[in-house]
Formats: sequence, structure tokens, C-alpha cells
Amino acid sequence: MLRSDLPFGSEFSPSQIELAQVLEFAAAHPDDWRALEDEIRTRYFESHDTTDYNRRKLANNCKLGMIAYGMIERSGRLTQFGEELASLRSDPPRMYERLARHILLNLGGLIVIQAAQDMEARGQRFSLQALRQCLEERGVHFPRGGKHPSTMRLWLEKAGVVVSGDWKVDRAKVFSLVGASPETLDQLSALPVDQKAFLKTLANLSGPGPYPSNEVERLAATSYGATFNEKALPKTVLYPLRDLGYIVLQRGTGTPGRGAKPFLVSLTAKMQRELVAPLLQCLERQTRPDIRPLLRKPLSEILGELSSGNRHIRGLALEALAFYLMRLVDLKYVATRLRGDATGGAEVDLVFEGARLMFSRWQIQCKNTNTVSLDDVAKEVGLTLKLKSSVVMVVSTGRVGQEARRYAQEVMRSTNLHVVLLDGDHLRLVAGSPWKIADILNEQAQRAMEIKRIEVEV
Repeated sequence: MLRSDLPFGSEFSPSQIELAQVLEFAAAHPDDWRALEDEIRTRYFESHDTTDYNRRKLANNCKLGMIAYGMIERSGRLTQFGEELASLRSDPPRMYERLARHILLNLGGLIVIQAAQDMEARGQRFSLQALRQCLEERGVHFPRGGKHPSTMRLWLEKAGVVVSGDWKVDRAKVFSLVGASPETLDQLSALPVDQKAFLKTLANLSGPGPYPSNEVERLAATSYGATFNEKALPKTVLYPLRDLGYIVLQRGTGTPGRGAKPFLVSLTAKMQRELVAPLLQCLERQTRPDIRPLLRKPLSEILGELSSGNRHIRGLALEALAFYLMRLVDLKYVATRLRGDATGGAEVDLVFEGARLMFSRWQIQCKNTNTVSLDDVAKEVGLTLKLKSSVVMVVSTGRVGQEARRYAQEVMRSTNLHVVLLDGDHLRLVAGSPWKIADILNEQAQRAMEIKRIEVEV
């Protein structure tokens, strides 16, 4: 399949299949993609005047569309999002709205909408070719001849987001689904890279603030690879964001002989509502309902829950800890292998991914125990062959034993893996100053680079 930044959708559109029906097929055949394809072929493509091979190909394309839209895994099993959609089969309007929100926030739908609106604003006649060019200018690619935007539009039409074939949009519907006004989204999309990175980092911190602007800048540089002019930060980033009504600045107090302190910065109420709320809602969709309230708490409160006498609460807090840390560096949740409530709140294992500069898969184990042993780290390293992870992170509310640290160094010295070890002292530091996660990760990355240094013969 050709590379595309938009989801593949050939033979997967509401003009060809019924969403509730194919979700029911997937639910009936977990981990049996062949049976799923057979059901789709029999129901939707058996009457097509073509060969049996082509009918099977059409059914396979439909299955691939379900994978691309995040509804099923390659085995055919429903994903968490697919299960959520399947639970709404009896309420089609809500099912289509839930899918539309997913398309807008997670599959590039907002970018396509903005591109189409830009074409309309400059009086450009709509065509798929013109839309392709407009998207290419934004760094978004889909193959020539691909139906990707057309399929996306048809699904958005089912939810009332798009109201015509040339991508005219119900702006009020967009606001109701994603929690941000189209005007705000237009402004955010036009921001320079450094301003976007700074604003999103501030949103990831999620607390009310204010935060030192130089620390937010450092975390933004670590999380997004953005380059900042440190000396001109107020002029290039802070003042423009303030003038747009996105942030509030408070001038720091000076120290005699040491110059003025950096600005203290916080999001305005408008941004809390239109940026932070959608980000948190997007994160909450990836978790169980009972963990969602914890995601809105600061790290200090999450750590407090880890001392609860209730094992279920401890398990939830441990899972929330992993999500909190990964949100700070903006990694995408992929899967949960072991939940905290299954171990009495003692450990939880999750997988996250990132695609900035290069793809990375982070295998996270959080342990609510006194000590992390060599065996704990070795177990995670052993699983990397199956999960194809590039980073192993072990997080402990207690301490990391010396043998575990020596083993982690040996693994980094002899393999391409990066092993990150965070202990209780690290967590307490981040609880008080969330941006310190950048210092901790940068320090461990520097140490890994020294361990992996290649001796060059002259």
C-alpha cells in the first residue's frame, strides 16, 4: 500500500457498507480476519459482476479501511475505539458523531477541513487535485488516484460535519464535536512551529500554572524538537501568543546583580476551554472510564493515591501515572499489556509511540514497590523482541537497585535499546516541577549516548 497521511478507505465508505453491520461482523469473529472478510464479501460484494478473486479483494480493501480508521487490529479483533463504536450501533447518530470526532482529531480530518476552507476563501474552484495540492503545501500526502479524502468526507457527512461534496462545513457542528471553535483551529494551524510547540507543551502540563516560560520552552524543545531563540523568546513567542489571547504573562521579580527572572506564563480561560479540554478528552478516550478522573489531577495527587489502602485505587493511580508522564512528552498511547488492578496495584505495563524525527515505541512499566530489581528490568528487555520496542522505561515509586542499573547499562552498551529508569525521587521532582521531566530524560539520553559511544580507529 502506498504511503499516505490520510487513512486508506477504498471500499470502506457509507455508500458501500453499513458501519454497524461490519462492526457486528468484527465482534462476532475476534482474531479471525478471514471470517471477517468472508462476511463482508458475502454481504456487500457477492453480487458484483466480477471474478471471485476480485470480490475477495474488495472485501480485503474494506477490512484494510477498518484497520486504517482504527476500528480493528490486523487480526480482525475490535480495538478499544472499535468496541466503543460497536456499543453505539443502536444509536446511529451518536455512532457517526463519535467516528467524526475520531476522524477530526486523530486522522487528519481537521487539516483537510482547513485546507478546503482555505480554497473556498481564496475563490479556488474545488477539485480533488486542487485539494491534494493544498494538502501537500501543509505536508499532508495521499497517493494519486486515492479515495482517501472522499471516503473521509462521506463519513463526516453522516455526522453532519460536512454538508456538501466540496467540503463546506457546519462550523457549529465542528465546535460541538471537538470543543474548539473553527476560528481558534484556523489560528492555531497558522502559528509558527515554535509558538505551536510552546502552546501545546503548556497545554500538556494541564495544571493552572503559572509556569516559568524558560522551563516550558525547554520541555517544548525536548518534546517536539522545536528550536527557540532563548534571548528573543518574549518577542518571538510570548508576546505574539499573549496578543492572540492564548496566554497570560506575569513578569518575574528581579534578583540584584542577576537580571530579571523569566516571565511566568499560564493559559487563558479561552485556551483552557478550547485547547486543554479537547486534549484531555482525546486522552481520556484511550482509557477506562474509572481512570478518567485521575487524568485531571496533578501528579502530586496521583502519587498520593498510590498509598491508598484500596488496591483498586492503587492500580488506577499507577496507570494514570504512566499516562501523565507520557502526556508531558506527548507520546501516543497504543496498548495496555497489564493493568494495575490485576497485580493489587503493584505494577502496570503500557505501550506508547512517537513519530517525531523518527519512529519510537516506548514500553512503560510502572511499579508501586519499594525496589526495582534486575529481574524487573530483564523481563521488560526480554519483551522488546515481541513488541519491537526501542525504549524501555521502568518507573518506580520506590528506588531502583544498583544491580538493575548496572544491567540497564549493559543492555544499552550491547544493544540498540535505550533504557530509562525513573525512581521515587524523580517522581517527586516532577510532581513539584512538571517541566523537570525534560531534564531527567535529557540527562539519561546523554548518559546512554556516552555508554553507546563508538570507538573510532584512526
